[in-house]
Parts: sequence; C-alpha cells; structure tokens
Amino acid sequence: MFETGAIELIDGLDGLLQQAAATHDHACPRQVLGVRMGMLAGRLFGLDLPQKDKRVFAFVETDGCFTDGVAVASGCYLGRRTMRLVDYGKVAVTFVDTLTERAVRVWPNPTARDRAWQYAPDEQDGWHAQFEGYKQMPTCELLLFEPVHLLVSIQEIVSKPGLRVECARCGEEIMNAREVLHEGAMLCKHCAGQGGYYSIDTEGGQ
Repeated sequence: MFETGAIELIDGLDGLLQQAAATHDHACPRQVLGVRMGMLAGRLFGLDLPQKDKRVFAFVETDGCFTDGVAVASGCYLGRRTMRLVDYGKVAVTFVDTLTERAVRVWPNPTARDRAWQYAPDEQDGWHAQFEGYKQMPTCELLLFEPVHLLVSIQEIVSKPGLRVECARCGEEIMNAREVLHEGAMLCKHCAGQGGYYSIDTEGGQ
C-alpha cells in the first residue's frame, strides 16, 4: 500500500533544482513541482531515486520545464526509455514500479498556488511566491496522489532491447516491437495507417 498523510521530502531539493535549471538556464515553479513529485515517488515506492537503473517509468502529462524537474528527481528520461509523454496538457505524472507494476499518479494540490503566499509573503509577485513557496510547502499541502491501474501494458511499452524489423513498404527500420502485421506484411504504423502524424508531400517542393 502507499503511504498517506504529510510526507516531508525537502532534503536534497536544492541540488536537484540546480540540475533541472541547468537544462533551461533558469529555474521556475513548474520545475519545483516536477522535482517534488519525483522525490515523492521515491518515498511512495520505497526506492532510492533518482534511479540508476530502469525500474521506475514515468508518464508525464505535459512537456516543458516541469518534465525536466520530474526527470532529474526520478531518473526517468525519454532518452533512457523510462519516460513517455501523454499530452493531456496537465502538470501531472504517473510513476510505475515496473517490477511490481504498482502505479501512482501525482498532481499539484489546486490550493497550492494561492497557499504559496503563506510561505513566501515577501515576494514581489505570484511567480516568485510560487517558486519559493513550492520549495518550502509541506508535501501534503503541495501535492495530491492516488494509486491507479494502467490501461496500457508497461511491458509492451518497455519492450526488449535489440528488436528490429524492416518495414515491408517504406523499408525503414522499426525498433522496440512497434511493427504492425497488416495484410500479411510487417509494416510501420504510418504505412499501416495507424496513428500517422504526417503525410507525404506529393508536390515535391515548397
């Protein structure tokens, strides 16, 4: 079961924020939220994060600065195939322990933005109050979380390293078991007409 109640995870916050800020040359309130969420995941799963292996997987629900905060605190990265963007336009993330397949979704408490002023009353505006307040606010006031059940297979997403096939139509390489069997041929999703995000420019120029 997951822990509930007030969870204090402030130790180590500044160092992680410096890492997140280095990717943008600045720090912002959403980076603080991302870092605090990643730190919370370690406590909920009882794991030492940021991870050095690939046990924890993260589904982030928006991109940008927030995602970098999640990454440095959890050790989940797109480049390491331990993070996936599910673009709901929300500052939220679902962490999955791939060993146990337990999953927990974390998002900001709707009251946190206004409550930040209580922790940073001398700041000049809301942005700065949130940036400083989010760093100091107890986790039970800043974040909400709940256990969830995935509707997708984490094992299929992770797949296996080294799997490669060639699309029978376009000839491009397909990795990580993302091919589709279509009319007896192994095709990429675009050639199979599944989930394409582009079309060929048949006019051949600008």
